[in-house]
Amino acid sequence: MGVRVALHLKGVVDYDFLQERLGEKSQLLLESNPVYKKIPVLIHNHNPVCESMIIVEYADEAWAASGRAIRTADPYDRALHRFWAACIDDEVRVAPRRPTFFCLVKAETQEARAEAMEQSLAGLELLEESLAKLSKGRGFVGGDAMAYLDIALGCYLGWMKACETVIGHRFLDEEKTPLLVGWAERFCSHEAVKDWMPETDELLELAKVLQPKRKVSTAN
Repeated sequence: MGVRVALHLKGVVDYDFLQERLGEKSQLLLESNPVYKKIPVLIHNHNPVCESMIIVEYADEAWAASGRAIRTADPYDRALHRFWAACIDDEVRVAPRRPTFFCLVKAETQEARAEAMEQSLAGLELLEESLAKLSKGRGFVGGDAMAYLDIALGCYLGWMKACETVIGHRFLDEEKTPLLVGWAERFCSHEAVKDWMPETDELLELAKVLQPKRKVSTAN
């Protein structure tokens, strides 16, 4: 999703989108990413570029003359945004590279779920504080327009909503995380995002496949 958002921001709309079947790896994928054998992969001028945020950076440079800049020109702010993007990836995902929100779905006991929820909420409160500093009072983390760090964080919102449906609890709260609530609404309604944001029902079906031994159901 992050790659498609970045391409849209750069004005790149004419491309082939090849979707892999879950549990299968095409020969093209294996040849394009022989190290991790994972999606996404961008193939540009016959050259493969792997890993979502690396592709976002590549797109910003490869199509520098079109669209708007995704990364800030300030070297310190750029380094800061890359640091936080790496932190988000480390904190939100767990081995084998699945969203941490699955920890809540997989929890076998109320104690385990409570612990996972506490960790998730603590991380979101830290993000709330960081958003206030990074956005400097503007609409997006990158400033007045969507940028690199917005993409890094925003691509997890779909899974967050799916997990909220399963456990019956909201992660983003207008009282505790008002900045994140407003930012999430702006991100999801952005023209570069709304066509690519997966529906909650689609993600719930995917969760059933990823977690075949545990029933995924909507909380009452």
